[in-house]
Amino acid sequence: MNGPAAAEQPPLVEIDTPDIEAFRDGGNAIPYTTTWDSGVAGPHVMLTALVHGNELCGAHAVNFVNQRGIRPRRGRLSVALCNVDAFRRFDRANPTASRYVDEDFNRVWDITTLNGPRTSVELRRARELRPFIDTADLLLDLHSMQTTTLPLMLAGPLRKGTDLARKVGVPALVVVDSGHAAGKRMRDYAGFGDPQSPANALLVECGQHWLKSSIDVAIETTLRFLVATGAIDQADAAPHLGPAPAPQRVVEVTQAVTVATPSFAFVEDFNGLEVIARAGTTIARDGAVDVRTPYDDCVLIMPSKRLAPGQTAVRLGRFIG
Repeated sequence: MNGPAAAEQPPLVEIDTPDIEAFRDGGNAIPYTTTWDSGVAGPHVMLTALVHGNELCGAHAVNFVNQRGIRPRRGRLSVALCNVDAFRRFDRANPTASRYVDEDFNRVWDITTLNGPRTSVELRRARELRPFIDTADLLLDLHSMQTTTLPLMLAGPLRKGTDLARKVGVPALVVVDSGHAAGKRMRDYAGFGDPQSPANALLVECGQHWLKSSIDVAIETTLRFLVATGAIDQADAAPHLGPAPAPQRVVEVTQAVTVATPSFAFVEDFNGLEVIARAGTTIARDGAVDVRTPYDDCVLIMPSKRLAPGQTAVRLGRFIG
């Protein structure tokens, strides 16, 4: 299976295809990873991009960091470009087709799957990167979205994720969620998803996949993350930052709606972040079953156009702060 259907395809790809060759031989044994060591004690901070091969803004952001000579003041700063095989297939005329090669790279990060016998292009790359990811204390995973909804920071279900998201300060909306039935995300892997571990991770959705504005969000979030984690100083980032961000709001996801039948369909063309005023409102039909909002003022998070059985159709949440 090679990526989602053409229904996701936008009218225009504004973003240039990034050149990632500066990271091919970055001094590590693993291709397309790079580490800069400050020589001063501090955390290992990591930036990951191209988890999905058609989500380009993260690669532009790490190129920005590299080309501007932004280096850690303390600890180590690493970059990992993840699903390079899928990225190599990116075609501006059919940009949705290169999300992955065999399966979603961001659904394979549970220990049983990583240690198991199953194989795919994405699993082989995840297993190759796993020892490198294991060394990260703090990780920012850079993504983009199908629709033109506002950027989101996915902080995971634990308090430590929300606390780090608030310290970063952007994007304006923080989503507290537990991921997907289809498989575990890298941001929830191992210590990142353990409340007893100091390791922490965030996943930022920077906007619609191929809008130039997604690059701006990716760069802004990356720089503020590096300041928040202590990797760089505010003065290092300040020349490249936008205005001080507005206060964030937090949405807690209470339910991820997983597609059960091939006939799943939304009743409207939802874009994301719609607030459905009344509990019991039908938002989709999955075969003979109506999918209804469970409470008043229900927020729709990232309604999907990839509506295959077993995949997340939408997440339902409510504002908690």
